[in-house]
Amino acid sequence: MYLKDYLYGDYIVEEVIEELINTKEVQRLKNIHQGGASYLVNPNWNVSRYEHSIGVMLLIRLMGGDIEEQIAGLLHDVSHTAFSHVIDYVLDKHNEDYHEEIFESIIENSDIPKILNKYGYSYKDILYDKSKYTILEKTAPNLCADRIDYTLRDMFRYGFITKNEISNFMSSLVVVKNEIMVNSLEAAKFFVDTYYKEVIDYFMNPLGIYANDRLSKAIKIALNDNIIVLDDLLKDDKYVFNLLESSNNKQIKSLVESLNYNVVVVEDNKNYDIYQKNKLRLIDPSIYIENKIYKASEICLEIKELSKKALEKSERGSYIKIL
Repeated sequence: MYLKDYLYGDYIVEEVIEELINTKEVQRLKNIHQGGASYLVNPNWNVSRYEHSIGVMLLIRLMGGDIEEQIAGLLHDVSHTAFSHVIDYVLDKHNEDYHEEIFESIIENSDIPKILNKYGYSYKDILYDKSKYTILEKTAPNLCADRIDYTLRDMFRYGFITKNEISNFMSSLVVVKNEIMVNSLEAAKFFVDTYYKEVIDYFMNPLGIYANDRLSKAIKIALNDNIIVLDDLLKDDKYVFNLLESSNNKQIKSLVESLNYNVVVVEDNKNYDIYQKNKLRLIDPSIYIENKIYKASEICLEIKELSKKALEKSERGSYIKIL
């Protein structure tokens, strides 16, 4: 199978990966927006979970990860519901981890185990213990393929960074002691700045917060009134949105109609309509220079200050006024 990715280039992948990509579970991710409901108020915010999943797999491949870790990377988001993290607001999952709670159930009820068994792999060994995959996942504030890909992918697609900047950053990546690191302070500065553009300027963008708030309220009402059930959210964004649009519930209709391209919102911590506090996301890359490992914040005051400001903003939360 030939894959073409706008960040990492062109690759031919193994048959087992081709079969996994062609499962309905992975194909469904083409119609799951990574930014939740944000595309409903800004059509340009349209990166899909499929793009990200392919990207994580390819990045692991580029960093020398074996076929099992690539498979884990490809499938790591396969259990995301329609509108991604919107369900976490609906169900009050403050760690934004509902997709992790249902991951095993999604895998067990798919063709994925059969495909992996066909090629001699144990699906439980590959998929149910991600802690052994140190390229795919690392706890914050460390670098990992998942964190790197969604940051670069979103920020490139939304015009914050260039392909040349990405190429320069990619050339700085190294794997030391089973962990992705950078080999220069300049690369660390670039990624820290880009990451905080992602989690502060994009994840906490007032317009995106507004969209996720309106949609999560509509879904919560629909669940409470049995207009939809949780299993409906295992389909895709369009399917769920159509169910909401066709509802006769006046509250749901009003909330759905409020999701359009003409919305105007501002931050206002005194006179606000919406308050949201996101999951805390900080970054502090490890830097490998002259056979020594440093934390970026230890040797760069600028990076330390960026993290301090991001922490303050995240802990404060967002106060949104609808105009």
